[in-house]
Amino acid sequence: MNTEQNIEPATSEGMSIFERYLTLWVGLCILVGILLGKLAPGFAKALDGMAITVNGAPVVSIPIAICLFFMMYPIMVKIDFAEVVKAGRSTKPVGLTLFINWVIKPFTMYGISLLFLGVLFHGFIGAEATDLIKVPFGIDLSEGETYGAGRVVLIDGVKMLQVPLWRSYLAGCILLGIAPCTAMVLVWGYLARGNDGHTLVMVAINSLAMLVLYGFLGGFLLGVGRLPVPWQALLLSIAIYVALPLAAGYLSRRWIIKVKGEHWFRERFLHVLTPITILALLATLVLLFSFKGEVIVSNPLTILWIAVPLFLQTVLIFGLGYLLARGLKFSYADAAPTAMIGASNHFEVAIATATMLFGLSSGAALATVVGVLIEVPVMLMLVKICLRTRSWFPEQ
Repeated sequence: MNTEQNIEPATSEGMSIFERYLTLWVGLCILVGILLGKLAPGFAKALDGMAITVNGAPVVSIPIAICLFFMMYPIMVKIDFAEVVKAGRSTKPVGLTLFINWVIKPFTMYGISLLFLGVLFHGFIGAEATDLIKVPFGIDLSEGETYGAGRVVLIDGVKMLQVPLWRSYLAGCILLGIAPCTAMVLVWGYLARGNDGHTLVMVAINSLAMLVLYGFLGGFLLGVGRLPVPWQALLLSIAIYVALPLAAGYLSRRWIIKVKGEHWFRERFLHVLTPITILALLATLVLLFSFKGEVIVSNPLTILWIAVPLFLQTVLIFGLGYLLARGLKFSYADAAPTAMIGASNHFEVAIATATMLFGLSSGAALATVVGVLIEVPVMLMLVKICLRTRSWFPEQ
């Protein structure tokens, strides 16, 4: 795909300021979000409570969904779907993405998290520290019995599994590692000036792969038997975060070009849309960090212990995908989204799964939240790396 036709360069003064100082805006939005969550916890809690739930677990945050729509609609409406068909015929980028996401990434996440949480940071987390999680589905145990590394205890008349706290954090990291991103990666590919058609094809293929492999890999790596696949959560999040802006972009593009013509669409309509994606991204940051402001302030070191392995995993998977793409002589437009989709995580599904399996207050759920907190800053850093290394790749 000719990305210059699908992603307009930042020519307006407003957009150049946004892009040039994006790191500064991100930092300010994170600070504003944390302060909002700390100073006005009731307001942040009310916003956080506006969610679509499945089996009692919040799956889709309505405020976040609105922001994500405005983040992704400008990207979707710029996609020439004839180019999407061409991208789908390119087997090497598709094959590399699937290989990294499902053969490499889940196991490197497990290994890195086990090393840091179970060995290097074990003393900081607390060798005797424990967590209370739900008893796994389908398991009928009596009080005092052991299951894996845990022991069944009775809390207010409810059976819970008492496990080492670091293992609970490990479970959350695993759930992030088996859920490649199928939404925000469209934003990262867009900001990196990647091939939107290729990114969209990868989103579709990974969404289907998750339905098959998510439960299998989760059950294997968690070691708690078969992990129930959150079908409703998966389908609902994919429908809202991907399908809705995709349909809106496709239909509105056809209608506008038919009524106003191709020239007006590119020169007038797209020009107006240019800053919307980044403005929506910044608004999303404020919301995400306001929801978890109290957690961050109350547990700064805990957040750090979990964030370190997640950060290293993200950078490792990105670097592996990017360098392999270079070795396979991909164009930059294909290499950037290939590396991005493996590095980014589908944190909505990971949070929903951790909540359903282990409980909202579990260490596993907290670990998936940390994944949210570091996702945007780290991925923006990787976007910058991509843009500065475009010359590594052959001209398209």
